[in-house]
Amino acid sequence: MIGNSERKLALSNIAVAYVAFLIGTFCGLIQVFMRNDRLELPAWLDYYQVLTAHGVLLALIYTTFFIYGFLITGMSKSLGSFGPKVRLWSWVGFFITLIGTTWATVEIISGRASVLYTFYAPLKASGWFYVALALLIVGTWVMSFALIGHYVQWRRKNKGVLSPLFAYMTMATFALWIISCLGVVGAVLFQYIPWAFGFVDTINVELSRSLFWYFGHPLVYFWLLPAYMAWYLVIPKLVGTKVFSDSLARLSFLLFILFSIPVGFHHQLGEPGVTDFWKFLQVTLTFMVVIPTLMTAFSLFAVFETSGRQKGAKGLFGWVGKLPWKDIRFTSLFIAMLFFIPGGAGGIINASFQLNEFIHNTLWVVGHFHITVGAPVAMTFMGITFWLIPYLTGRTLTGTTKKLAFVQIASWSIGMLLMSTAQHVLGLLGAPRRTQYSHYNDNPTVLGWFDGFFSNTATIAIGGTILFFSAMLLIVIVLRLWFLEPRSAGQDMYAEFPLAESDTSATPKWLENWWIWIGIAIALIIIAYAIPITHLIQDAPPGSKGFINW
Repeated sequence: MIGNSERKLALSNIAVAYVAFLIGTFCGLIQVFMRNDRLELPAWLDYYQVLTAHGVLLALIYTTFFIYGFLITGMSKSLGSFGPKVRLWSWVGFFITLIGTTWATVEIISGRASVLYTFYAPLKASGWFYVALALLIVGTWVMSFALIGHYVQWRRKNKGVLSPLFAYMTMATFALWIISCLGVVGAVLFQYIPWAFGFVDTINVELSRSLFWYFGHPLVYFWLLPAYMAWYLVIPKLVGTKVFSDSLARLSFLLFILFSIPVGFHHQLGEPGVTDFWKFLQVTLTFMVVIPTLMTAFSLFAVFETSGRQKGAKGLFGWVGKLPWKDIRFTSLFIAMLFFIPGGAGGIINASFQLNEFIHNTLWVVGHFHITVGAPVAMTFMGITFWLIPYLTGRTLTGTTKKLAFVQIASWSIGMLLMSTAQHVLGLLGAPRRTQYSHYNDNPTVLGWFDGFFSNTATIAIGGTILFFSAMLLIVIVLRLWFLEPRSAGQDMYAEFPLAESDTSATPKWLENWWIWIGIAIALIIIAYAIPITHLIQDAPPGSKGFINW
């Protein structure tokens, strides 16, 4: 069983995550009704405050704190209890991150930072908002380095032995996170903070956006890699077999590090400050991420079929009926993976030169974001929640809560399908993102977006309402698992940390030579970014003053 200090630390992270989830989903409900002309906010609150809070709390705060709660628990499970220094610095990092989170949220709610999730310049927030963001990132770094220290201590005690797969994947996730954060930290420290506090009059807008997207795209994989960890390690355990290939799993995570960081320009294909060559290079690297994604899909379906055949499945798809559909831990993760199929297809469109020009800055992008982060990532985290909290609290998942969990996953799936599909359709029709709806002087095309009960905007509102119901149901489940469910007696499957066995006998040890892989990653980053960033600095147009238009 996990040590008491690690248990408290993990639960503290999960508690903050679900407080952010609660507030963030409420902000989402407000948005869908505002965009459908069904709600008017009080004078002290505006749409852009709500939109900023929704994006920051769900996409950044909920995911980050939940990931660290999950990884802290898994590292303790796979490598043993933390030493005194690891525990100390993990707590220090948690509190720094919590202070930054609370401070940033206060700045948003008070109306001093309605700059949206991407905080694009020249929109100008309070300088303290950027200080809070810096604290948030620094806090995660402290927690990350504490866990890296735990990994290093284990390696020293077990020389020549490959680390457990969960620990290896955690290190890959931290490597991606720390390297990618360098961009946003540089922008915040050397551009936004001096500009926001008035030390300089203007900001280099294109440079700030490029540094943000150097961070912004790998951020998506910081969310996805812990979900992949559950897919690779938890699902095989639940279906009763081993990890399909230890070396394939490790290699796929290394490829995510190499190909998910030097690709930020594919978010800037419509901007003039970067030449076509560098955009093309990074688009090419973007498509390389398809390789580890397909490796993961192959590995998982091999696990499904292997498990099914072991249980007597016949025919081409007989294994489907042998999967443990009545186990919510499995069903939630399987549905999450299914959502990633259309999400990945939409990502190919977003990263394509010609197609991106059509859907850029439309609601299509919002729909894509929800069907990739709001479904595969969020639903995987929900599925993890159903056993992680019982593992940490020593409670179990009873029949009533299990039924609620199935209803919650089903309602989240339906709500996300309705809302994201309508957002994709509205994006194709030209509906903009990042803005409260304007009727464009009652243009007939725009009015068609609102036409009738079955209009696309109404579908978004219906889907958003179902999602809010599902979110509140999830909060009820979390509280029941935390405080109300009976204590686990003996070996209860819902109070275990289900890690599958992984055969390392054929895994080459050079896969764990981090200096090689981090070196290659840095080389790719330099190739993709050194010249265009230099150009953005040396040949920059006059900087922009700040704008506060809310």
